[in-house]
Amino acid sequence: MMERVTDYATRVLAANPGPMTLEGTNTWILRAPGATQSVVVDPGPQLEDHLRAVLEAAGDVAVVLLTHKHPDHTEGAAWFANRAGCGVRAVDPAFRLPTDHAHGLAEGDIITAEDLRIEVLPTPGHTLDSVCFWLPQDGSLLTGDTVLGRGTSVVAHPDGALAPYLDSLQKLQAFANSAAGLERLLPGHGPVITDPGKVLTQYLTHRRERLEQVRQAVAAGHTTPEAVVAHVYADIAPTLWPAATLSVRAQLDYLQAP
Repeated sequence: MMERVTDYATRVLAANPGPMTLEGTNTWILRAPGATQSVVVDPGPQLEDHLRAVLEAAGDVAVVLLTHKHPDHTEGAAWFANRAGCGVRAVDPAFRLPTDHAHGLAEGDIITAEDLRIEVLPTPGHTLDSVCFWLPQDGSLLTGDTVLGRGTSVVAHPDGALAPYLDSLQKLQAFANSAAGLERLLPGHGPVITDPGKVLTQYLTHRRERLEQVRQAVAAGHTTPEAVVAHVYADIAPTLWPAATLSVRAQLDYLQAP
């Protein structure tokens, strides 16, 4: 499914729905109005019909950008870039094409394609290589899995870490409060968010509440991740307990840090 979301951003939804991916992965095609060159963010899983649809819609691709390393965002990146004749930029060198420093992503980096401008905001936590992309001309912030369009993101130990994730949410909240013209979040899964400040506040509140629940569970004698999940996450479907267990491991690691 393809949808023109803003003057600069088109979403192509991958056919990989599930408990962790919601309706599927959002692949974003970014292009300035009237331009011929585009930037593709998160080509998505290795689903050839999806990747070919993105190729057809994207036209001349300047570069592929990755928000983070998870396969539902990166698996099709090399296939796509090889056919589009472009490179791949990522924080993790394992996903770069070519694998040199020039194809990394870091704080302050700016990517351009004709009149399109994309600014890189590192937001580690969901994974240690997570980044967001700011489109100042469009008022849009692409958040990958740092902030989802519905529900909350999993911080899965050991690659996910709660301390940097909380720092990243606070960073994004401050950005939402100070950035001129931030109108929406374009997530890696789920619908577009049109009230960024409110949602980021809800994310921080939820994380702090869950952390307090885990702290109380441990104090009550639930000392293993599995026991904490059964006590704290009794309100979610058991099929999601394995993901919740990884999240609890990250919370326990945070609570045990000096």
